[in-house]
Amino acid sequence: MKIISYNINGIRSVINKGFCSWLKINNPDIVCLQEIKAFSNQINTKLFEEIGYYNYWYPSIKKGYSGVGILSKQKPKHVEYGIGLKSIDQEGRVLRVDIKKYKISIISLYLPSGSNMIKRLKYKFLFMKNFFLYIKKLKCKLNNIIICGDYNICHNKIDIHDPIANKNISGFLPKERKWITNFIKLGFIDSFRNYIKKGENYSWWNYRYNSRNLNKGWRIDYIMVSNYLKNRMINCYHLSNIKYSDHCPVVLEII
Repeated sequence: MKIISYNINGIRSVINKGFCSWLKINNPDIVCLQEIKAFSNQINTKLFEEIGYYNYWYPSIKKGYSGVGILSKQKPKHVEYGIGLKSIDQEGRVLRVDIKKYKISIISLYLPSGSNMIKRLKYKFLFMKNFFLYIKKLKCKLNNIIICGDYNICHNKIDIHDPIANKNISGFLPKERKWITNFIKLGFIDSFRNYIKKGENYSWWNYRYNSRNLNKGWRIDYIMVSNYLKNRMINCYHLSNIKYSDHCPVVLEII
């Protein structure tokens, strides 16, 4: 079974670039998408249905901004939109499906960026606090959670190309990095790091400065897996050669 997490930086853009043909060839069982940047009625959902996917979308109320989606070969028994807080949910950042056949609950997460450190960093920390509490509560009911997404945080020094120059930049602030540590302590495995220990493996590159060709990137996309599912994990890796957006897909294989 193959699960893909991918910040696509615009669903309509990647569709125009041949994303659906790529999906058909690779045939993942579940795909978690972030930053769809479209309302549900702006997405040609028939393209996904034709290649065998049930598809669910949770857009931001703001036009052309944020939003998440999930594609699944199996129809979920339950779909949950948001975490129940209007201030958080209006940006369309959390979508969960519970799939009986796979015996998993999977979340597509798009954690806010704090790159505008005056306007958005405070909101990012508010989101982090409330999402942490939401997952802590959810884990009391579900022990089979997989959280795929763009966390907009590099956890350790090996997850960023220049930890010294970026030490005071949102995405690598001590408080953000500690949040990832504490999140893992809730009972999750950073699936990529479970298999790949070396650095210079990134999932996002700035469009400017020739960053991708120079591999000056950040690892901010994760698939966090509940400890309960550890024995079902087979592998996790990046598809760094796939360039539909400024991120690359993260792939988890489980049984």
